[in-house]
Amino acid sequence: MLERKHYLTAGTGLLLIAVLAWADSGFFGLLQAWDAYTVRIFNLCGINIGLALALNLVNGFTGQFSLGHAGFMAVGAYTAALLIMPPAVKQLNFFMVPLVPALAGIKLPFAVGILAGGLMSAGFGFLIGAPVLSLRGDYLAIATLGFAEIIRVVIVNVKPLTNGALGLKGIPGYTDLWWSFGYAALTTWLLVRLVSSSYGRALKAVREDEVAAQAMGVNLFYHKMLAFVLGAFLAGVGGALQASLITSIDPNMYRFPLTFQILLIVVLGGMGSITGTVIAATVVTVLMEFLRIVESPLTLGALTLPGIPGMRMVVFSLLLIVVILFYRNGIMGEREFSWEAAGARLRLLRWRREVSR
Repeated sequence: MLERKHYLTAGTGLLLIAVLAWADSGFFGLLQAWDAYTVRIFNLCGINIGLALALNLVNGFTGQFSLGHAGFMAVGAYTAALLIMPPAVKQLNFFMVPLVPALAGIKLPFAVGILAGGLMSAGFGFLIGAPVLSLRGDYLAIATLGFAEIIRVVIVNVKPLTNGALGLKGIPGYTDLWWSFGYAALTTWLLVRLVSSSYGRALKAVREDEVAAQAMGVNLFYHKMLAFVLGAFLAGVGGALQASLITSIDPNMYRFPLTFQILLIVVLGGMGSITGTVIAATVVTVLMEFLRIVESPLTLGALTLPGIPGMRMVVFSLLLIVVILFYRNGIMGEREFSWEAAGARLRLLRWRREVSR
């Protein structure tokens, strides 16, 4: 049975989702107050929360340094896109090399496409994890990064299935605030339940000391694979939602900078902190959009300064360096928000105010 604090946390999350969903449906005219760009940023926040939590499960809670997140997102995105696109749109996309006949006439519901994308990514996660999870540290990072690049190159070259470098256009835009924040809420709930279970304690034991964990009877390969496959599944679902949000995908979207952006969120929030990841994902997503001004031309009177492409990532790289130097454990470290701690802090502040009078 859930503890009282879990009920309060779940209730707060559901209330937030309800408010955003009402806004998305025009409740009280909120949608009219928000333009499409603002709603898009909210959607990106929800998707990035889920993607960052998926990576934190592997890198933060299990201590396995994976850099293959973009590859799993690509698998989920392409799988879902091919299943939910209308046959006529597929025909327009595959005008150079025909799509394989088995997929040409298929159009499935969005929920089925998302689930299929997640399961396909989980399957790739199992195939990749089987040979590489025996590695540690930098070797595991290099191996997963290599597999992610292999996935991208395969997408470029298997043209009858992926349309190659041209990508896929005209993907139905089903992703809204219901889907994006529902994904974020379910991912958060899943990680909270997992981390507080015996499996979560085993994952943390693997992170702290694999030799000691194995001596205590923890099956290292099983628990590493559990985290890796679950993280791949959640990344695939996030990739599918992102593909439906932007309605267009191509292999160049899934290069290493995408993984770096998600990893940046995890490091800023705190490796092993769900609360920190949620906060950092929101802040980074909003700042990434706000800092587009540094990449756009700036006019000062008669003087026009050219924009600097890629300057946003330079700013965030500097931010990452500052965090590593001064806040090595991120915003929250391994701490989590709790209603009890917040109440205790408020009581302490009230007591200090009374004493100072």
